[in-house]
Amino acid sequence: QVQLVESGGGLVQTGGSLTLSCEASGTNFRINAMGWYRQAPGNSREMVARKTSGGTTSIADSVKGRFTISRDIAANTVVLHMNELKPEDTAVYYCYAEQYLQYGSGPERRYDYWGQGTQVTVSS
Repeated sequence: QVQLVESGGGLVQTGGSLTLSCEASGTNFRINAMGWYRQAPGNSREMVARKTSGGTTSIADSVKGRFTISRDIAANTVVLHMNELKPEDTAVYYCYAEQYLQYGSGPERRYDYWGQGTQVTVSS
């Protein structure tokens, strides 16, 4: 099964920067998309940024212009560069991976994978 290992969370002051990294392991098959989601206490999990293997990039409006995402498809890594951080960016950030698999002549199925989450806290 696919495992996602995250690193880079921590405490930073308003206006500062953090970089989150994630590496997927445990598969020899193509991962269609990788990205980052976040969840603050009492809120639902929301998409921050994601990239597909076809090159499509999605960035949440709340972080557009401040965050960038990069992906190394061959290495199965994704990196979120977080700049100009604000207190409202405080959340647990989760790495995400999406994979389509077909076993033998069976149907192709979508699988979603999640990291354990890393805390990002932005102080005012």
